[in-house]
Amino acid sequence: MSEHLPVVIVGGGQAGLALSWHLVAADIEHAVLERDTALHTWRDARWDSFCLVTPNWQCQLPGYGYAGPDPDGFMVRAQILAWLDGYRASFTPPVREHTAVTSLRPRGDGPGAEDPAGGFILHTATPANTATPASTATPATPATDADTGSEIVADQVVVATGGYHVPAIPRLAERLPAGLAQLHSSTYTNPDALPAGPVLVVGTGQSGAQIAEDLHLAGRQVHLAVGNAPRFARRYRGRDVIAWMHDTGHYAKPVTDRPLAQRSQDRTNHYVTGRDGGRDIDLRAFARDGMILHGRLVDLTAGRFRFAADLPANLDAADEVYNGINGLIDTHIATHGLDVTVGPSRYVPVWHPPSSTGPQLGVDDIAAVIWATGFTRDYRWLHAGVFDGAGHPQHLRGVTAVPGLYFLGLPWLHTWGSGRFAGLAQDAAHLAERIGARHRSGGSAQPVEPVRGAAQAGCR
Repeated sequence: MSEHLPVVIVGGGQAGLALSWHLVAADIEHAVLERDTALHTWRDARWDSFCLVTPNWQCQLPGYGYAGPDPDGFMVRAQILAWLDGYRASFTPPVREHTAVTSLRPRGDGPGAEDPAGGFILHTATPANTATPASTATPATPATDADTGSEIVADQVVVATGGYHVPAIPRLAERLPAGLAQLHSSTYTNPDALPAGPVLVVGTGQSGAQIAEDLHLAGRQVHLAVGNAPRFARRYRGRDVIAWMHDTGHYAKPVTDRPLAQRSQDRTNHYVTGRDGGRDIDLRAFARDGMILHGRLVDLTAGRFRFAADLPANLDAADEVYNGINGLIDTHIATHGLDVTVGPSRYVPVWHPPSSTGPQLGVDDIAAVIWATGFTRDYRWLHAGVFDGAGHPQHLRGVTAVPGLYFLGLPWLHTWGSGRFAGLAQDAAHLAERIGARHRSGGSAQPVEPVRGAAQAGCR
């Protein structure tokens, strides 16, 4: 016997809850399936000093916005959790925790399927390890349907598992000594949890740069392998840069208006921080103050790490993005004749890499490695023809070419804000309208041709 539901949402994070809010308001029966506990990623995969990099005034979920005393500040981990728990408590989302989706496929598709009706069949199970923060859905070790637990037939399904599923750790990690502590950025908690001694942080996206700063401020010797992540100023000409860019309309532009070269889901985030009220992250200043910077980590030879000779180019490129964003703000100010603080628009480097290749680093010289190398997608459980050759879901504002199948919570689902609290409410409202129309019509609403090459660049 199969349970039947009009709508199933896979994923109990903020995206799944945001859509559930709309469906509850519309009295559309549904279930939110979460392999762990609702909002668990914020509890289990954030370090102790974690804080938002977007200002609190952008924290707006359906029916629930930030109402605290510091709209221009940046909530820290405990405050974020309290805010999100308050959201869940503000309505009654039908969340089924510890319910992992092991398989999802359209009805009438797959071995032994004979029902030609529309909708989807989901198989679920209770994960053996309910504390794994990797993904809301359980990657299908391709198991047979007989190996799974309960079966649900759903008329419509929303995949709200986000864009960060499995920690990406390079194979080089397998060649490091067994006694050397290694962890992914998603499991980092604080400097005291690491063995005493120098730490190598690999990667300079938001997580890598902020963790390197956390260790640096704690007095740890940090080696940082610098990648090609861009950066921007925290404040410029008297205001937070995100507030300026919001005013320019830059963040409201849909992904379809961006050049194809900028539609990559795998682009690294700009690094900046909201720590201590918000400030720039300046890797050159870290180096001036004792952090040791290297180029990209490329190999391990005879017990010594090998780094690319690209540190100067990577630092220069990040500064150019920083300067370019300030230039866009200058243009906006001039165009609208705004009377605001005048300040230098270009960053002046406070440190330059030495002309030599820099210090050598052996595995015996460090006590731990933190892999701030991002995540990979894992949709092996989702058996539907909605992916491109690189494994990216193809959709238009979350609506796929498979009738009744949607995505929500992906970075750049529609705009810059899609992967943040800033734009999630708009995306959820759009999908709720589409789902409601199809529900009321008995499933006759027409699918929308997805955007080809639409990219979602990860953001927080």
